[in-house]
Amino acid sequence: MERSLLFVYILGLAVFAQGTSEFMLSGLVPDIALELAVPVGAAATLTSAYAVGMVAGAPVMAALSARWPRRRALVTFLVVFVAMHVVGAVTSDFTVLFGTRVVAAVANAGFLAVAMTVVGARGAAVLIGGVTLSCVVGVPAGALLGQFYGWRAAFWAVAALSLPALAFVVRAAPAEPAGVRDVDVRREFRELRSRPLRRTLLLGALVNGATFATFAYLAVIATDVAGLPDGAVPGLLAAFGLGAFLGVTARMPDRWLTAGLFVLPAGWLVLVLLSTHPVPFFVATAVQGALSFGVGSVLITRVLRLAPGAPSLGGAFATVALNVGAVLGPAVAGAVTEATGDHRHAVWLSVAAALVATACAPRHR
Repeated sequence: MERSLLFVYILGLAVFAQGTSEFMLSGLVPDIALELAVPVGAAATLTSAYAVGMVAGAPVMAALSARWPRRRALVTFLVVFVAMHVVGAVTSDFTVLFGTRVVAAVANAGFLAVAMTVVGARGAAVLIGGVTLSCVVGVPAGALLGQFYGWRAAFWAVAALSLPALAFVVRAAPAEPAGVRDVDVRREFRELRSRPLRRTLLLGALVNGATFATFAYLAVIATDVAGLPDGAVPGLLAAFGLGAFLGVTARMPDRWLTAGLFVLPAGWLVLVLLSTHPVPFFVATAVQGALSFGVGSVLITRVLRLAPGAPSLGGAFATVALNVGAVLGPAVAGAVTEATGDHRHAVWLSVAAALVATACAPRHR
């Protein structure tokens, strides 16, 4: 494997660890609440704290680190990320733990923004693949660690998983001297105002919002609607994650984006219509994972392609768009399903969000 390609995959390993950290709290909240003597609702805010840190941190950290040598930026963000997980693993103070989640998210956002500029559009799929793998492998593994060894073990595991990536980044990241990149942050912000770019960012938020609105409720739909046993839920989530990974790594051509955006709502519609049939529902879940993340990865590469004059901030705003969707999708789905009492309405929300994305789809390349 070429050294440059190996470096891209090492960055993907770091993103995998960071994605695991972002999503693993969903399975650890009850134990954290019990041990730190806080209400479950308060413990659940640790997830939203990370999401807010990601959204706020991406553009801010990208702008602040724009003139740093890229090796320094990547190493700094990774060191802070690891340190926050070590502190989180040993603290007994909920306020301190909350603070570590925000700071770790900001470091995660900064690392991802810089990594996007390093790997470019072609390597972005590998980084997004790290996030999808964290959903299918990292999050269940974190839940198992929490179940058998306590929630702190999951924090230690994320820190340990980040260390090989940190060591390789120290040795192999581009090391241009300070000041070699003449970055004009104001000019980059102006570059991001173009209508095609803003539309692509909107599409990214809508597509990711549709994806995570349903992903958040897949387990309960599987057991309460499709009638799958509890033991089949990890397999269902794995099928979705495997489909997502294949969708990312297949690298859908950019010219297929409009077609993908038109097929996406049909896929969610098929999923909800098959939700009472266990085997077809299982298959449709895997297919929709591939389609959703395939379209999402094309949108990310298109953001980078449409923002050649904003190499430092383009990846950051792509990160913001995806995380806005990841936050708002489940939040709106939660409000809808609580009001209606039917978890399938989360999928109907995905249909609606995807239809809006279809309406906003570019009609030409």
